[in-house]
Amino acid sequence: MRKTWIAMLLLTVAAMMNSCTEKTAGQAAGFVERQGAGFVLDGREYRFVGTNFWYGAILGSEGQGGDRDRLCRELDKLHALGLDNLRILVGSDGERGVTTKVEPTLQVAPGVYNDTILAGLDYLLQQMGQRQMKAVLYLNNSWEWSGGYGYYLEQAGCGPTPRPNEAGYPAFMQHVAQFSANEKAQLLFFDYVRFIVGRTNRYTGLPYADDPAIMSWQIGNEPRAFSQEMKEPFAAWLSKASALIRQLDGHHLISIGSEGIWGCEEDSALYEKICSDPNIDYMNAHVWPFNWNWASKDSLVAHVDRACSNTARYLKQHTAIATRLQKPLVIEEFGYPRDGFVFAPGSATQGRDRYYDFVFSLIKSEPSVYGCNFWGWAGEGRPSHEQWQVGDAYLGDPAQEQQGLNSVFDCDTTTLNIIKKYNQQ
Repeated sequence: MRKTWIAMLLLTVAAMMNSCTEKTAGQAAGFVERQGAGFVLDGREYRFVGTNFWYGAILGSEGQGGDRDRLCRELDKLHALGLDNLRILVGSDGERGVTTKVEPTLQVAPGVYNDTILAGLDYLLQQMGQRQMKAVLYLNNSWEWSGGYGYYLEQAGCGPTPRPNEAGYPAFMQHVAQFSANEKAQLLFFDYVRFIVGRTNRYTGLPYADDPAIMSWQIGNEPRAFSQEMKEPFAAWLSKASALIRQLDGHHLISIGSEGIWGCEEDSALYEKICSDPNIDYMNAHVWPFNWNWASKDSLVAHVDRACSNTARYLKQHTAIATRLQKPLVIEEFGYPRDGFVFAPGSATQGRDRYYDFVFSLIKSEPSVYGCNFWGWAGEGRPSHEQWQVGDAYLGDPAQEQQGLNSVFDCDTTTLNIIKKYNQQ
Protein backbone atom coordinates (compact mmCIF):
# COMPACT_ATOMS: atom_id res chain seq x y z
CA MET A 1 0.00 0.00 0.00
CA ARG A 2 2.82 2.38 0.94
CA LYS A 3 4.62 1.67 -2.36
CA THR A 4 1.42 2.32 -4.29
CA TRP A 5 0.91 5.67 -2.51
CA ILE A 6 4.51 6.74 -3.21
CA ALA A 7 4.17 5.76 -6.86
CA MET A 8 0.97 7.78 -7.18
CA LEU A 9 2.65 10.79 -5.53
CA LEU A 10 5.60 10.61 -7.92
CA LEU A 11 3.26 10.40 -10.90
CA THR A 12 1.33 13.44 -9.66
CA VAL A 13 4.54 15.50 -9.17
CA ALA A 14 5.78 14.47 -12.62
CA ALA A 15 2.48 15.49 -14.19
CA MET A 16 2.64 18.89 -12.46
CA MET A 17 6.22 19.43 -13.66
CA ASN A 18 5.28 18.50 -17.20
CA SER A 19 2.33 20.90 -17.07
CA CYS A 20 4.57 23.74 -15.86
CA THR A 21 7.17 22.95 -18.53
CA GLU A 22 4.54 23.01 -21.29
CA LYS A 23 3.13 26.31 -20.02
CA THR A 24 6.55 27.93 -19.89
CA ALA A 25 7.47 26.67 -23.34
CA GLY A 26 4.19 28.01 -24.78
CA GLN A 27 4.42 31.43 -23.19
CA ALA A 28 7.69 33.20 -23.98
CA ALA A 29 8.34 35.89 -21.37
CA GLY A 30 7.29 39.37 -22.43
CA PHE A 31 5.70 38.38 -25.75
CA VAL A 32 2.07 39.18 -26.49
CA GLU A 33 0.46 35.95 -27.68
CA ARG A 34 -2.93 34.86 -28.92
CA GLN A 35 -4.72 32.23 -26.93
CA GLY A 36 -8.01 31.29 -28.52
CA ALA A 37 -10.03 34.44 -29.19
CA GLY A 38 -7.88 36.70 -26.97
CA PHE A 39 -4.44 38.09 -26.17
CA VAL A 40 -2.26 37.11 -23.22
CA LEU A 41 0.96 38.60 -21.89
CA ASP A 42 2.96 36.56 -19.39
CA GLY A 43 -0.06 34.41 -18.64
CA ARG A 44 -2.50 37.28 -18.07
CA GLU A 45 -5.18 38.65 -20.38
CA TYR A 46 -3.85 41.57 -22.41
CA ARG A 47 -6.22 44.42 -23.36
CA PHE A 48 -5.08 47.92 -24.23
CA VAL A 49 -5.80 51.49 -25.17
CA GLY A 50 -2.92 52.71 -27.32
CA THR A 51 -2.18 55.23 -30.05
CA ASN A 52 -0.66 55.69 -33.48
CA PHE A 53 2.88 57.04 -33.35
CA TRP A 54 3.84 56.60 -36.99
CA TYR A 55 6.92 58.86 -36.85
CA GLY A 56 8.62 57.12 -33.90
CA ALA A 57 11.53 55.64 -35.91
CA ILE A 58 12.30 59.00 -37.55
CA LEU A 59 12.24 60.73 -34.17
CA GLY A 60 14.62 58.09 -32.81
CA SER A 61 17.23 58.80 -35.48
CA GLU A 62 20.20 61.13 -35.24
CA GLY A 63 19.79 62.48 -38.78
CA GLN A 64 17.21 64.73 -40.43
CA GLY A 65 14.06 64.85 -38.32
CA GLY A 66 15.65 63.02 -35.41
CA ASP A 67 15.17 64.17 -31.82
CA ARG A 68 15.95 61.47 -29.27
CA ASP A 69 15.32 63.77 -26.32
CA ARG A 70 11.80 64.47 -27.59
CA LEU A 71 11.27 60.77 -28.29
CA CYS A 72 12.08 59.84 -24.70
CA ARG A 73 9.86 62.61 -23.35
CA GLU A 74 6.99 61.44 -25.55
CA LEU A 75 7.43 57.81 -24.49
CA ASP A 76 7.43 58.86 -20.85
CA LYS A 77 4.19 60.85 -21.35
CA LEU A 78 2.55 57.99 -23.20
CA HIS A 79 3.63 55.48 -20.55
CA ALA A 80 2.27 57.71 -17.78
CA LEU A 81 -1.09 57.79 -19.59
CA GLY A 82 -1.09 54.00 -19.92
CA LEU A 83 -0.68 54.24 -23.69
CA ASP A 84 1.82 51.40 -23.91
CA ASN A 85 0.81 50.01 -27.31
CA LEU A 86 2.10 52.09 -30.24
CA ARG A 87 1.42 51.52 -33.93
CA ILE A 88 4.48 52.65 -35.90
CA LEU A 89 5.61 52.99 -39.52
CA VAL A 90 8.85 51.06 -40.14
CA GLY A 91 9.93 53.55 -42.80
CA SER A 92 9.05 55.63 -45.84
CA ASP A 93 10.10 54.68 -49.38
CA GLY A 94 11.62 56.44 -52.39
CA GLU A 95 12.88 59.89 -53.21
CA ARG A 96 12.77 62.91 -50.94
CA GLY A 97 11.36 66.33 -51.70
CA VAL A 98 7.91 65.08 -52.75
CA THR A 99 5.03 67.18 -51.42
CA THR A 100 2.66 65.20 -49.17
CA LYS A 101 5.21 62.41 -48.56
CA VAL A 102 6.94 61.68 -45.26
CA GLU A 103 10.69 62.19 -45.16
CA PRO A 104 13.45 61.32 -44.63
CA THR A 105 12.87 58.01 -46.34
CA LEU A 106 14.22 54.68 -45.13
CA GLN A 107 14.30 52.71 -48.40
CA VAL A 108 15.99 55.02 -50.89
CA ALA A 109 16.02 52.40 -53.66
CA PRO A 110 15.49 48.61 -53.67
CA GLY A 111 18.02 47.16 -51.22
CA VAL A 112 19.46 50.62 -50.42
CA TYR A 113 18.62 51.80 -46.90
CA ASN A 114 19.11 54.97 -44.89
CA ASP A 115 21.07 53.71 -41.90
CA THR A 116 20.13 56.68 -39.73
CA ILE A 117 16.47 55.63 -39.86
CA LEU A 118 17.40 52.01 -39.13
CA ALA A 119 19.31 53.29 -36.09
CA GLY A 120 16.23 55.30 -35.15
CA LEU A 121 14.05 52.19 -35.27
CA ASP A 122 16.61 50.27 -33.20
CA TYR A 123 16.72 53.06 -30.62
CA LEU A 124 12.93 53.35 -30.50
CA LEU A 125 12.53 49.63 -29.80
CA GLN A 126 15.25 49.75 -27.15
CA GLN A 127 13.52 52.63 -25.37
CA MET A 128 10.10 51.01 -25.64
CA GLY A 129 11.49 47.77 -24.24
CA GLN A 130 12.90 49.61 -21.23
CA ARG A 131 9.37 50.92 -20.53
CA GLN A 132 7.61 47.58 -21.19
CA MET A 133 5.79 49.13 -24.15
CA LYS A 134 4.66 47.19 -27.23
CA ALA A 135 5.11 48.12 -30.90
CA VAL A 136 2.93 47.20 -33.87
CA LEU A 137 5.21 47.72 -36.88
CA TYR A 138 3.67 48.12 -40.32
CA LEU A 139 5.81 47.33 -43.34
CA ASN A 140 3.92 48.79 -46.30
CA ASN A 141 1.31 51.41 -47.12
CA SER A 142 -1.38 51.54 -49.77
CA TRP A 143 -1.42 55.36 -49.59
CA GLU A 144 0.95 57.93 -51.01
CA TRP A 145 2.26 59.48 -47.83
CA SER A 146 5.07 56.97 -47.25
CA GLY A 147 5.66 55.51 -50.73
CA GLY A 148 4.38 51.96 -50.36
CA TYR A 149 2.33 50.54 -53.26
CA GLY A 150 3.26 53.40 -55.60
CA TYR A 151 6.97 53.13 -54.84
CA TYR A 152 7.11 49.38 -55.55
CA LEU A 153 5.13 49.77 -58.77
CA GLU A 154 7.52 52.47 -59.99
CA GLN A 155 10.49 50.23 -59.22
CA ALA A 156 8.75 47.40 -61.10
CA GLY A 157 8.55 49.55 -64.24
CA CYS A 158 4.94 50.72 -64.06
CA GLY A 159 5.78 54.40 -64.46
CA PRO A 160 5.30 57.34 -62.09
CA THR A 161 2.49 57.08 -59.58
CA PRO A 162 -0.06 59.93 -59.89
CA ARG A 163 0.03 62.16 -56.81
CA PRO A 164 -3.46 62.56 -55.30
CA ASN A 165 -2.82 66.23 -54.50
CA GLU A 166 -2.23 66.82 -58.22
CA ALA A 167 -4.21 64.19 -60.16
CA GLY A 168 -6.86 63.32 -57.55
CA TYR A 169 -7.47 60.13 -55.61
CA PRO A 170 -9.40 58.28 -58.36
CA ALA A 171 -6.35 58.44 -60.66
CA PHE A 172 -4.06 57.39 -57.81
CA MET A 173 -6.24 54.46 -56.79
CA GLN A 174 -6.65 53.22 -60.35
CA HIS A 175 -2.86 53.13 -60.69
CA VAL A 176 -1.98 51.47 -57.38
CA ALA A 177 -4.68 48.81 -57.88
CA GLN A 178 -2.03 47.08 -60.03
CA PHE A 179 -0.02 46.15 -56.95
CA SER A 180 -2.21 43.18 -55.98
CA ALA A 181 -1.35 41.41 -59.25
CA ASN A 182 2.16 42.72 -59.93
CA GLU A 183 4.56 39.93 -58.99
CA LYS A 184 7.71 42.01 -59.51
CA ALA A 185 6.50 44.79 -57.21
CA GLN A 186 5.57 42.22 -54.56
CA LEU A 187 8.94 40.48 -54.79
CA LEU A 188 10.65 43.83 -54.14
CA PHE A 189 8.46 44.25 -51.08
CA PHE A 190 9.24 40.71 -49.89
CA ASP A 191 12.98 41.50 -50.11
CA TYR A 192 12.32 44.47 -47.84
CA VAL A 193 10.38 42.27 -45.41
CA ARG A 194 13.28 39.80 -45.23
CA PHE A 195 15.69 42.64 -44.50
CA ILE A 196 13.63 44.28 -41.75
CA VAL A 197 12.27 41.19 -39.99
CA GLY A 198 15.68 39.55 -40.18
CA ARG A 199 17.73 42.39 -38.72
CA THR A 200 19.37 42.64 -35.29
CA ASN A 201 19.05 45.68 -33.04
CA ARG A 202 22.43 47.41 -32.74
CA TYR A 203 21.68 48.71 -29.23
CA THR A 204 20.20 45.64 -27.57
CA GLY A 205 21.90 42.91 -29.61
CA LEU A 206 18.50 41.24 -29.97
CA PRO A 207 17.34 39.95 -33.35
CA TYR A 208 14.03 41.64 -34.12
CA ALA A 209 12.47 38.17 -34.24
CA ASP A 210 13.40 37.72 -30.54
CA ASP A 211 12.44 41.17 -29.28
CA PRO A 212 9.42 41.22 -26.92
CA ALA A 213 9.06 45.00 -27.47
CA ILE A 214 7.43 44.07 -30.79
CA MET A 215 3.85 42.88 -30.44
CA SER A 216 3.03 42.38 -34.10
CA TRP A 217 4.31 42.62 -37.63
CA GLN A 218 1.69 44.22 -39.82
CA ILE A 219 1.68 43.69 -43.58
CA GLY A 220 0.73 47.28 -44.31
CA ASN A 221 -1.23 50.37 -43.49
CA GLU A 222 -4.72 50.00 -44.92
CA PRO A 223 -3.92 47.59 -47.75
CA ARG A 224 -6.68 47.61 -50.34
CA ALA A 225 -7.56 45.90 -53.60
CA PHE A 226 -8.77 49.26 -55.01
CA SER A 227 -11.01 47.51 -57.56
CA GLN A 228 -13.54 44.71 -57.81
CA GLU A 229 -11.33 42.89 -60.32
CA MET A 230 -8.39 42.78 -57.92
CA LYS A 231 -10.14 41.24 -54.91
CA GLU A 232 -8.88 37.70 -55.46
CA PRO A 233 -5.27 38.76 -56.26
CA PHE A 234 -5.47 41.04 -53.20
CA ALA A 235 -6.31 38.11 -50.91
CA ALA A 236 -3.59 36.01 -52.54
CA TRP A 237 -0.78 38.54 -52.02
CA LEU A 238 -1.74 39.11 -48.37
CA SER A 239 -1.60 35.35 -47.85
CA LYS A 240 1.88 35.18 -49.40
CA ALA A 241 3.08 38.08 -47.28
CA SER A 242 1.82 36.58 -44.01
CA ALA A 243 3.34 33.19 -44.85
CA LEU A 244 6.73 34.83 -45.46
CA ILE A 245 6.63 36.74 -42.16
CA ARG A 246 5.65 33.55 -40.31
CA GLN A 247 8.59 31.74 -41.92
CA LEU A 248 10.98 34.48 -40.77
CA ASP A 249 9.60 34.99 -37.26
CA GLY A 250 7.86 32.43 -35.12
CA HIS A 251 7.57 34.58 -32.00
CA HIS A 252 5.44 37.53 -33.02
CA LEU A 253 1.83 38.04 -33.95
CA ILE A 254 0.92 38.91 -37.54
CA SER A 255 -1.88 41.20 -38.64
CA ILE A 256 -3.00 42.78 -41.90
CA GLY A 257 -3.55 46.46 -41.04
CA SER A 258 -6.91 46.50 -42.81
CA GLU A 259 -9.60 49.15 -42.41
CA GLY A 260 -12.01 46.24 -42.29
CA ILE A 261 -14.96 45.82 -44.60
CA TRP A 262 -14.59 49.41 -45.83
CA GLY A 263 -11.09 48.58 -47.08
CA CYS A 264 -12.27 45.41 -48.83
CA GLU A 265 -14.42 47.14 -51.44
CA GLU A 266 -17.23 46.90 -48.85
CA ASP A 267 -17.21 43.13 -49.28
CA SER A 268 -17.62 41.46 -45.88
CA ALA A 269 -16.92 38.01 -47.36
CA LEU A 270 -13.55 39.23 -48.67
CA TYR A 271 -12.70 40.69 -45.27
CA GLU A 272 -13.60 37.44 -43.54
CA LYS A 273 -11.53 35.49 -46.06
CA ILE A 274 -8.34 37.51 -45.55
CA CYS A 275 -8.75 37.40 -41.76
CA SER A 276 -9.33 33.65 -41.75
CA ASP A 277 -5.84 32.95 -43.07
CA PRO A 278 -4.11 30.72 -40.48
CA ASN A 279 -1.06 33.02 -40.39
CA ILE A 280 -3.18 36.04 -39.39
CA ASP A 281 -3.45 36.11 -35.61
CA TYR A 282 -5.93 38.93 -35.13
CA MET A 283 -8.29 41.22 -37.00
CA ASN A 284 -8.10 44.98 -37.54
CA ALA A 285 -10.68 47.67 -38.19
CA HIS A 286 -10.33 51.42 -38.76
CA VAL A 287 -13.13 53.98 -38.35
CA TRP A 288 -13.06 57.47 -39.91
CA PRO A 289 -16.39 59.31 -39.49
CA PHE A 290 -15.27 62.53 -41.18
CA ASN A 291 -13.43 60.84 -44.06
CA TRP A 292 -16.43 58.56 -44.64
CA ASN A 293 -18.92 61.47 -44.68
CA TRP A 294 -20.63 60.53 -41.42
CA ALA A 295 -19.83 64.04 -40.14
CA SER A 296 -19.22 67.30 -42.01
CA LYS A 297 -16.62 69.94 -41.23
CA ASP A 298 -19.24 72.60 -40.43
CA SER A 299 -21.23 70.32 -38.08
CA LEU A 300 -18.68 68.19 -36.27
CA VAL A 301 -20.31 68.60 -32.85
CA ALA A 302 -23.86 68.31 -34.17
CA HIS A 303 -23.02 65.13 -36.11
CA VAL A 304 -21.34 63.21 -33.28
CA ASP A 305 -24.44 61.16 -32.53
CA ARG A 306 -24.69 60.10 -36.18
CA ALA A 307 -20.97 59.26 -36.22
CA CYS A 308 -21.39 57.14 -33.08
CA SER A 309 -24.43 55.32 -34.44
CA ASN A 310 -22.68 54.47 -37.71
CA THR A 311 -19.54 53.43 -35.83
CA ALA A 312 -21.50 51.02 -33.64
CA ARG A 313 -23.20 49.51 -36.67
CA TYR A 314 -19.91 49.18 -38.57
CA LEU A 315 -18.06 47.55 -35.69
CA LYS A 316 -20.91 45.13 -35.01
CA GLN A 317 -20.29 43.61 -38.45
CA HIS A 318 -16.66 43.02 -37.47
CA THR A 319 -17.30 41.61 -34.01
CA ALA A 320 -19.67 39.07 -35.59
CA ILE A 321 -16.85 37.91 -37.88
CA ALA A 322 -14.39 37.89 -34.95
CA THR A 323 -16.75 35.62 -33.05
CA ARG A 324 -17.05 33.24 -35.99
CA LEU A 325 -13.29 33.13 -36.56
CA GLN A 326 -12.47 33.09 -32.84
CA LYS A 327 -9.84 35.80 -33.27
CA PRO A 328 -9.33 39.07 -31.32
CA LEU A 329 -10.28 42.37 -32.97
CA VAL A 330 -8.29 45.60 -32.58
CA ILE A 331 -9.70 48.98 -33.63
CA GLU A 332 -6.30 50.34 -34.50
CA GLU A 333 -7.26 53.63 -36.14
CA PHE A 334 -10.00 56.09 -35.33
CA GLY A 335 -10.03 59.85 -35.24
CA TYR A 336 -12.22 62.92 -35.21
CA PRO A 337 -11.32 66.53 -36.12
CA ARG A 338 -11.35 69.37 -33.64
CA ASP A 339 -14.47 71.52 -33.33
CA GLY A 340 -15.00 73.94 -36.21
CA PHE A 341 -12.44 72.07 -38.30
CA VAL A 342 -9.60 74.13 -36.85
CA PHE A 343 -6.17 72.65 -36.19
CA ALA A 344 -4.54 74.74 -33.47
CA PRO A 345 -3.55 73.22 -30.13
CA GLY A 346 -5.79 74.52 -27.39
CA SER A 347 -8.86 74.77 -29.64
CA ALA A 348 -12.09 73.07 -28.59
CA THR A 349 -12.48 69.28 -28.82
CA GLN A 350 -16.05 68.76 -27.62
CA GLY A 351 -17.00 66.62 -30.62
CA ARG A 352 -13.81 64.57 -30.47
CA ASP A 353 -14.13 63.99 -26.74
CA ARG A 354 -17.66 62.69 -27.11
CA TYR A 355 -16.60 60.43 -29.97
CA TYR A 356 -13.55 59.07 -28.13
CA ASP A 357 -15.66 58.41 -25.04
CA PHE A 358 -18.17 56.49 -27.15
CA VAL A 359 -15.54 54.36 -28.91
CA PHE A 360 -13.77 53.52 -25.64
CA SER A 361 -17.05 52.57 -23.96
CA LEU A 362 -18.01 50.45 -26.97
CA ILE A 363 -14.70 48.61 -26.80
CA LYS A 364 -15.14 48.02 -23.09
CA SER A 365 -18.53 46.39 -23.72
CA GLU A 366 -17.42 44.14 -26.61
CA PRO A 367 -15.67 40.94 -25.43
CA SER A 368 -14.10 40.27 -28.85
CA VAL A 369 -12.41 43.72 -28.99
CA TYR A 370 -9.08 43.51 -27.20
CA GLY A 371 -7.60 46.89 -27.96
CA CYS A 372 -7.61 50.18 -29.82
CA ASN A 373 -5.12 52.77 -31.07
CA PHE A 374 -6.48 56.26 -31.62
CA TRP A 375 -4.99 58.40 -34.39
CA GLY A 376 -2.76 60.01 -33.52
CA TRP A 377 -0.29 61.21 -30.93
CA ALA A 378 1.31 64.64 -31.48
CA GLY A 379 2.41 65.18 -27.89
CA GLU A 380 4.61 68.23 -27.54
CA GLY A 381 4.78 68.77 -31.31
CA ARG A 382 3.17 71.93 -32.64
CA PRO A 383 2.18 72.75 -36.26
CA SER A 384 4.22 75.38 -38.08
CA HIS A 385 2.31 75.21 -41.37
CA GLU A 386 -0.98 73.68 -42.48
CA GLN A 387 0.95 71.70 -45.11
CA TRP A 388 3.90 69.89 -43.52
CA GLN A 389 7.32 71.15 -44.63
CA VAL A 390 10.81 69.77 -44.04
CA GLY A 391 11.99 70.94 -40.64
CA ASP A 392 8.50 71.10 -39.12
CA ALA A 393 7.74 69.03 -36.03
CA TYR A 394 6.16 65.63 -36.63
CA LEU A 395 2.56 65.39 -35.46
CA GLY A 396 -0.10 62.70 -35.57
CA ASP A 397 -1.03 63.85 -39.07
CA PRO A 398 1.19 62.59 -41.92
CA ALA A 399 2.40 64.95 -44.63
CA GLN A 400 -0.68 64.67 -46.87
CA GLU A 401 -3.07 65.95 -44.19
CA GLN A 402 -3.60 69.30 -42.53
CA GLN A 403 -1.25 69.49 -39.59
CA GLY A 404 -3.32 69.22 -36.41
CA LEU A 405 -6.35 67.66 -38.14
CA ASN A 406 -6.53 64.47 -36.05
CA SER A 407 -3.64 65.08 -33.66
CA VAL A 408 -3.91 64.73 -29.90
CA PHE A 409 -1.56 67.25 -28.27
CA ASP A 410 -0.20 67.05 -24.75
CA CYS A 411 -2.26 70.15 -23.90
CA ASP A 412 -5.60 68.53 -24.87
CA THR A 413 -6.55 68.06 -21.22
CA THR A 414 -10.15 66.95 -21.67
CA THR A 415 -9.21 64.32 -24.26
CA LEU A 416 -6.33 63.04 -22.12
CA ASN A 417 -8.62 62.74 -19.10
CA ILE A 418 -10.98 60.48 -21.09
CA ILE A 419 -8.02 58.34 -22.20
CA LYS A 420 -6.74 58.04 -18.63
CA LYS A 421 -10.21 57.14 -17.33
CA TYR A 422 -10.57 54.18 -19.67
CA ASN A 423 -7.01 53.00 -19.23
CA GLN A 424 -7.57 52.88 -15.47
CA GLN A 425 -10.64 50.74 -16.08
